[in-house]
Amino acid sequence: MKPLVYKKARRVRHQPPVRMRLHVTKGDTVQVISGDEKGKRGKVLRVFPKTGRVTIQGVNIIKRHQRQTQTAEAGIIQREAPIHHSKVMLIDPKSGEPSRVRRRIDADGTVERISVKSDQPIPRSR
Repeated sequence: MKPLVYKKARRVRHQPPVRMRLHVTKGDTVQVISGDEKGKRGKVLRVFPKTGRVTIQGVNIIKRHQRQTQTAEAGIIQREAPIHHSKVMLIDPKSGEPSRVRRRIDADGTVERISVKSDQPIPRSR
């Protein structure tokens, strides 16, 4: 009788990252709506579309032990760590409160972000 042999399943390696279309961009003012940092406001410093995370100024501060190099001193440095984009909401320009965002395409094809609460356009910060 032939011995029973189990075939090993092939593992798929290095799948290309799926880029998420985020509702925030660099320079936007946002408020954190959940988690330990709930209620804090800040400016978006960096956006990571591959992982869907954003870094916000003054939010989610972590401490890192840094080794001494020729240019930098050793010590404990503090910096902002990224959080998921679903935990932040854009600030409504009219009322100053957090609001959901709607997209509107103008006649010339440019995409404009609209605040759901006040129906005002949210300007892109440069």
